[in-house]
Amino acid sequence: MKKYRISRLSMGWQIMIGLVLGIICGMVFYHNTGAIKVMQSLGTIFIRLIQMIVMPIVVSCLTVGIANIGDIKKLGRIGGKTLIYFEVLTTIAIILGLVIGNITHPGTFIDIHKLHATDISQYMSSAKTASHNSGFWELILSIIPTNIFKSMSDGDMMPVILFSVLFGLGIASVGEKAKILIDVLNAVAEVMFKVTNWVMKFAPIGVFGLIGMTIAEMGISALLPLGLFIVIAYMTMIIFVVVILGITAHLFHLRYWKTMHVILDEIILAFTTASSEVTLPRLMEKTQKMGVSKGIVSFVIPTGYTFNLDGSAIYQSLAALFLAQAYGIHLSFAHQFTLLVVLMITSKGMAGVPGASFVVLLASVSTIGVPIAGLTFIAGIDRFVDMGRTAVNVVGNSIATLVIGESEKEFNRKEYNHYLDTYGKN
Repeated sequence: MKKYRISRLSMGWQIMIGLVLGIICGMVFYHNTGAIKVMQSLGTIFIRLIQMIVMPIVVSCLTVGIANIGDIKKLGRIGGKTLIYFEVLTTIAIILGLVIGNITHPGTFIDIHKLHATDISQYMSSAKTASHNSGFWELILSIIPTNIFKSMSDGDMMPVILFSVLFGLGIASVGEKAKILIDVLNAVAEVMFKVTNWVMKFAPIGVFGLIGMTIAEMGISALLPLGLFIVIAYMTMIIFVVVILGITAHLFHLRYWKTMHVILDEIILAFTTASSEVTLPRLMEKTQKMGVSKGIVSFVIPTGYTFNLDGSAIYQSLAALFLAQAYGIHLSFAHQFTLLVVLMITSKGMAGVPGASFVVLLASVSTIGVPIAGLTFIAGIDRFVDMGRTAVNVVGNSIATLVIGESEKEFNRKEYNHYLDTYGKN
């Protein structure tokens, strides 16, 4: 008789088991300081393990990918296409949030003065700092690293991307003499992907800790007063994933639902941890196996985690409307158009700021007359909505990589179909 071990379960199932056990333990140990500390530590260990490997993977893969591209004009074309695609999709996401918010009016069913306020001082300080650095020249300067090792240790993605692009172009221009660097960086990437597989074995425990800590700190009761807003937010995100991204995939002749099946483990991981970063190494590996060239993958996915946050864009527009409705503030078309423009700018200008989605909201709601204090009432459920928007961000960046690869003719359709047809059968 066969013995079935836990290791035979797929990563997705292991993570779901960790999620369920985390919810149960969170409810059992509600407001138990000792238990919260233990679960928080387990979650933090997992996040730190992922942060440990992300930057070496980005630097090695992106540098080699750019070196293989070699042509600065081609790189400029890829970069231009990528940023235009990101801007179009995030703008559609903002508009979708506004449309659904106007149709459903979630804020009119809430007595905002009866809601429990949450401390948002940490976001206020981040917003204050970000607002001083959100101008055009400040944004440009923030992308240029003064110390690449400091940028890597701080997890500051855009300076690392810029350095890797320049480093890769430098290797390409030197030619044969620099071939040893490509060999070394390829070896580094292979080693780090192997380490990623080891780290991912801790994912179910990390998920257990992160979810358990959240439930134990807040309790399920925290969801009830704002339950309608949470449901509408998730409904809007599902519409975006199914309709908008589905249509995008169809236009570029992608097998959308098969692709979703391949990245299902990463979607679940992003949802349960509320962190896009934890999925980056595996998504880079999988999209390469799906036939996209290393150069495209290495450029699009890391950049997408800064500029292509579709789920966050939906949440920001929907939350802004929700708060306006809750305070009885009527927003004309002109007000909502202003909000659209402000969100388009601030969501890019504050990319990489800790708690960026919430910080963008802080910077945006005042432009439509919503009191900043209103955000204290939805801060408590931000973590639960963050799980959904992070999963949407992961799907959006996966599709973006395939789309850019196809548009640049650096997408092997035969490899793509083979990988989709054989995935999970071995």
